[in-house]
Amino acid sequence: MNVVDSCGWLEYFADGRNADFFAPAIEDEPQLIVPSICLLEVCKRLLLARTEHEAITAMAAMERGRVIALDDRIALLAARLGIEHGLPLADSVVLATARAYDAEVWTQDADFEGLAGVRYIKAR
Repeated sequence: MNVVDSCGWLEYFADGRNADFFAPAIEDEPQLIVPSICLLEVCKRLLLARTEHEAITAMAAMERGRVIALDDRIALLAARLGIEHGLPLADSVVLATARAYDAEVWTQDADFEGLAGVRYIKAR
């Protein structure tokens, strides 16, 4: 199973330098887990920088994976992981969702560098 962090989705949608790194995880839809917080982060960024149409189109693409809502179980795990690893709120939710579903996190966010179960590539 795979979880692509918000920065990975944005890189993929923009066809950025690291888009090819994220493509295998994003395009393997049966194995794709999408934390609901990633929908929020990607849509917010696209609404700020682009158009509502692009945000809705991105959301539709992301929803081809299995969207996982933030529930009490994931929230508690996210709180623990956030404290343990010094992660910001959204990053702790992404990691907790991945751990809850035995998935790997794909990211270029340096906050995740060195964590178990994470495929990290430096942003270029």
